[in-house]
Amino acid sequence: MPGHFPDNSHTTLSKSEQEEVREQLSRLLENPFFSHSKRFPTFLRFVVEQTLAGEVDSIKERTLGIEIFGRDVDYDTASDPIVRVTAAEIRKRVAQYYQDPAHVDELHIALPSGSYIPHFHWPNGADDPALRELAQDAADDVPVSAEHPDSNPVLPRRYSFALLAVACFATAILSVGSVLLWQAIHRSASDFFWAPITTTRDPILLCVADQLAYSSITLRDASQPSHLIVLKDNLTAMVSDDVTATVKVAGILQSRNKQYTVKPEGATSLGDLRNGPTIFVGAFDNAWTLRLTNSLRYHFSNDAEMTKLSIVDGTAPLQTRWMVDRSVQMATNNYRDYAIVARFTDGNTGKEEVVVAGIGRGGTIVAGEFLTDAGDLAQLKRAAQAAGDKKNVEVVLSTQIIDGQPGSPKVEATYFW
Repeated sequence: MPGHFPDNSHTTLSKSEQEEVREQLSRLLENPFFSHSKRFPTFLRFVVEQTLAGEVDSIKERTLGIEIFGRDVDYDTASDPIVRVTAAEIRKRVAQYYQDPAHVDELHIALPSGSYIPHFHWPNGADDPALRELAQDAADDVPVSAEHPDSNPVLPRRYSFALLAVACFATAILSVGSVLLWQAIHRSASDFFWAPITTTRDPILLCVADQLAYSSITLRDASQPSHLIVLKDNLTAMVSDDVTATVKVAGILQSRNKQYTVKPEGATSLGDLRNGPTIFVGAFDNAWTLRLTNSLRYHFSNDAEMTKLSIVDGTAPLQTRWMVDRSVQMATNNYRDYAIVARFTDGNTGKEEVVVAGIGRGGTIVAGEFLTDAGDLAQLKRAAQAAGDKKNVEVVLSTQIIDGQPGSPKVEATYFW
């Protein structure tokens, strides 16, 4: 990687230069370091666009927490490090991207340590307007000796290289420190929730909802793919939104080299639950989830017509704070969804159980995101410590659904026992 690129983040960029930045941002976000995440691209695109629009004053930790992560306007940035942790991970992934020789000569988008304002570096320094500006500034600052007018510039140049070396070394130390800090937070926060599941020698079961996906299926003729054939079908399948949560949770297990089995809720027996920890995905389409959460403080409820689905607080059962109206959901696809995530020891089986379940499909998606996100788990860990490090945990989440797509999870309530 080239040792230095001039910084164009605080100069006025032409329209063509802004377009170059956006094109490079697209290349960066299409890379697997970012394409498999939802929050990292959202974060980086937001700060880049704000910078290009000249709105750098709005790129602050609290603003990012509210706009990107759905935090309240008065949330405590000191105790909730979600923005700082995410920025550290983005810096690490950007560095990994540019370590690839194939990307060395590309325009660099950097997120300097200690700042959320991106810097843009053009590799072709000779034609770079920022380089000309920096060179002129340097020339204006160099004192000229009357006796040896050509000698003094050599000394500042040496100093500049020395300073550059020191700056690069310091930046490297800070970058490594940020990565190590993120890794430490990630490990401790993730282990806080998942260690009771992943440290056991018992087999782990993923109990997922199964649905009658369709009464017919359309298949393509192998010899003539444009020819469609419609066949009757009554097989069950897992809905795509539950797949999203299941894959995220399975990734946690795989990263710890844990073997697991996936079973539909209809084929899961009490004997299966006695064999080891079980992770339940889905709520109103998973009977086991409803049975197990019914005795918890926060549990699922509905009216007789199944038109109003909710999560209720057992200590205040008449309150309807967390409710989805099916008529609004179906008519607009814009509504607020809710979910429960929990980890507890089941009194009937003596085994650890995890619940990842939303009222609607978007709720289940963000429940899976919450339980696999380092920042969210760090926030949950701090709340658990404040509550006395109890063994069992239950969280109510909410998320705004816009055109069927969920936003970031927001913690509505927690309970530890």
